[in-house]
Amino acid sequence: MLDPKLIQSWIAAEFPCEYLAIDGDGQHFQAVIVSAEFAGMNRVRRQQRVNAILKPRFDSGELHALS
Repeated sequence: MLDPKLIQSWIAAEFPCEYLAIDGDGQHFQAVIVSAEFAGMNRVRRQQRVNAILKPRFDSGELHALS
């Protein structure tokens, strides 16, 4: 089971965030991220950007879902 703080640290290490909060049940997680890098991006592009950071974790099965 993953700790949301671990996912938060993975994102924070790769992405400048003004605000970052992760919540979840150990398998499915929700993220609230505020970042100037999202300026001009639609919702899909923002999700793709975050998923690219976490891709190794998704590929290994360590992380199952993030919304």
